Amino acid sequence: MAVRRNIDRIDRGIVALLVERGAYVLQAARFKRDADEVRAPERAVQVIANARRLAAELGGDPAVTERIYREIVAAFTDAELSAHRRA
Repeated sequence: MAVRRNIDRIDRGIVALLVERGAYVLQAARFKRDADEVRAPERAVQVIANARRLAAELGGDPAVTERIYREIVAAFTDAELSAHRRA
């Protein structure tokens, strides 16, 4: 069961980092002028390319990392759009 404990430990760290990332995303929403600036598709492409590169450097699967990061970017973009509308 050490494998499960380690997965649980890693998941806790991942979630903590996602929460931290989300806080910065919401801060960024305050500085954006409009919804197009929030969406920033060119920035999304950069983030995903960087994640793929890091995965390869670290011995991971860039395709799996890309799938995950596409979801992360989409979810945080939605959260940022909501925050931007409220601001």
